[in-house]
Amino acid sequence: MEAFLINPMTTVTFMTTGTATDTLQDSLHRFTVDDYYRMADVGILEPDDRVELLDGQVVQMSPIGIEHAHVVDTLTDMLFAVRQKAIIRVQNPVRLDRENEPEPDLSLLKRRHAGYAHGHPGPSDVLLIIEVSDSSIIFDRETKLPLYARFNIPEVWLVDLQAERVEIHRSPSGGTYGDIRRISPPESASPEAFPDIHIDTARLFPDRKTLRFP
Repeated sequence: MEAFLINPMTTVTFMTTGTATDTLQDSLHRFTVDDYYRMADVGILEPDDRVELLDGQVVQMSPIGIEHAHVVDTLTDMLFAVRQKAIIRVQNPVRLDRENEPEPDLSLLKRRHAGYAHGHPGPSDVLLIIEVSDSSIIFDRETKLPLYARFNIPEVWLVDLQAERVEIHRSPSGGTYGDIRRISPPESASPEAFPDIHIDTARLFPDRKTLRFP
């Protein structure tokens, strides 16, 4: 973790995605979304910083590698058929409450007449969240997934690049998901909100013998 001074009384702690939240001391200051955006206004956070706010802590996200980007692009392409019924949001914020504003790789959102021009979507706007995970898989599974369940996000997919499978989590209750499925190529997956859309998992995991990823 890295700490940055805001004023003599407060420090900003940047967690990495490899840092579990239960290692944080209770004495750490918890930031609100207002604090978070104020950090950007005063230059503590730069426009290109890849960070998100989780349980009041500023978390530094892993860089987006080639394989990660490929999977996000491919998922966006395959979900394009729902564009008349839902908004596809790519690596943009979802505001869960005043201390939580994650930036999932993909979100399927309920359509609004004016879109989300006047505020980020909240938990009730979300149909599906997808996180693409490589080195961040433990953090995503142990920290972000329970967070989404706490706020009753109805469905979350974890795309595990290392295991080459998709974990589908549904039926949130008490901070956990009661319905968990794990699928691998050549199986396909469908969002619960759009069962007629089929995601071919084989397209998500290219042949590593012919494609090289750093």
